[in-house]
Amino acid sequence: MLVGRRSVKIQPWKVEVVRELRDLFQKYPVVGIADVTGIPAAQLQVIRRRLRDRVLFKVAKKTLILKALEQSGLNSESVEPYLRGTVMLMFTDINPFKLYKLLESEKVAIEAKPGQVAVKEIVVPEGPTDITPGPMLGVLGKLKIPYEVRGGKVYVRKSTVVAKPGDVISSELASILLKLNIKPFEIGVEPLAVYDRGVVIPREALKLDLESFKKELVESESEALRLAVGIAYIEIPEVASLALLEAVRAAATLAETVAIPTPDLVELVLRRALVEEALIVAALGERAKDLGLEPVQTVKQVTPREERREAKVEEERREEEKEEEVDISAGLESLFGF
Repeated sequence: MLVGRRSVKIQPWKVEVVRELRDLFQKYPVVGIADVTGIPAAQLQVIRRRLRDRVLFKVAKKTLILKALEQSGLNSESVEPYLRGTVMLMFTDINPFKLYKLLESEKVAIEAKPGQVAVKEIVVPEGPTDITPGPMLGVLGKLKIPYEVRGGKVYVRKSTVVAKPGDVISSELASILLKLNIKPFEIGVEPLAVYDRGVVIPREALKLDLESFKKELVESESEALRLAVGIAYIEIPEVASLALLEAVRAAATLAETVAIPTPDLVELVLRRALVEEALIVAALGERAKDLGLEPVQTVKQVTPREERREAKVEEERREEEKEEEVDISAGLESLFGF
């Protein structure tokens, strides 16, 4: 006797969800995958509303998502490990790394709850509050928050650190923070992974240290430029000027090594010789006199700017001497008639 198989009727809404997800997978190149379990609906709505012009959010069951991936011809096996908890998909055209950074910047502040661990320093600021004198005064005293009553309301006299990173939030502290409308925690949508054109990028790889990346990029550029200068790749404008400077320095070094008496080199060698002589005499001390060496004055190192200034002064001095000679000659001519 044959027993007929019982057909399972698929609910229409599920078919519609799979069809919608399939179309979205085919339309958008980038899909973020997040577990939004534990995120309050109100905060989740705030984030969705802020990003609705850039990201399309969809919450769906794992089985329906996998079915939509199969119908889209995409690799569901690479995505499946990240489909856990209450799954939210984020469809977008944004670069995966920009998407992660965008979601990080759109976290929502929430109130502290007893038993939570502080992730940063929590401060109760100085100033007026809406707290009326009563049982809360005892809580303020227990938390060592200095206060006084002004106009029937509590006034915090001094900014006070009430929790440091790693401290557990007590029920008293949570109640005071709630009364003061201080929300020390943040909550947001953090992708477990991002599916980008067939490649799954896990959360760990999405966290970029931009400062380190920038530093490495600058160092790489410098190394490439040095290499280009070394092989004289003058197709790059910067290389031509740097290569010329390197050539000038190399020529100066060569001239010094083989003692070519160029004007600049002669002056440089003389200056170095005088400096070295002064150092030797100083090192010998009293013995220098016995050897017939007299202390010499160290030649002052003159910068190119100072040299130009001195040359200008010298030129002006010579012009003045010429003018004086002309004046004297004119006086003699008028005196003796020649």
